[in-house]
Amino acid sequence: MSDPKIGLKMAAEAKKASRASQPKEQRPFLEDEATPASQSATTPGTGRRILVVDDNPVVLKAFELKLRASGFTVVTITNPIKVASSAEAAAAELIILDINFPSGGGMDWNGYTTMQWLRRFPELAGIPVILISGEESKKHKERSLAAGAVAFFQKPVAYPELLAAILRALDIQPTTPQG
Repeated sequence: MSDPKIGLKMAAEAKKASRASQPKEQRPFLEDEATPASQSATTPGTGRRILVVDDNPVVLKAFELKLRASGFTVVTITNPIKVASSAEAAAAELIILDINFPSGGGMDWNGYTTMQWLRRFPELAGIPVILISGEESKKHKERSLAAGAVAFFQKPVAYPELLAAILRALDIQPTTPQG
């Protein structure tokens, strides 16, 4: 009789190898694609709202799937210019914001300028922001925290660490499975 844990491990390794062979821009950004059964049994974000802003639709979908699996209501947008109106419309309690966006048409928006713009609205200024980037992390981490972000993550984002940062920012106590 074969051990089902070995079969699951082999399937996860095969999936990881398959992802590694894809071009980088087509790979999901989250490191841990499989959600453990114990995590899926808990939904610490139930009823909480998060706005995710990134120009890459694959990144947005990956965030949406993982955050919804944790119980969050998720709104995604690709245009940083719409962050204030989208945050207000969604009643966002936290924003995950990419640092780099394609340039074009007048002012170049990035995560830092977007965060500054957001802070100009008193009703939105207190929303915690987590900045993310695919670029070198040390440079951006220091600048992100100095700019007022509650955390910075380099892509690919480790979801358990991101979830812990979200829970801290929203003052949510992590739930543990019963058993």
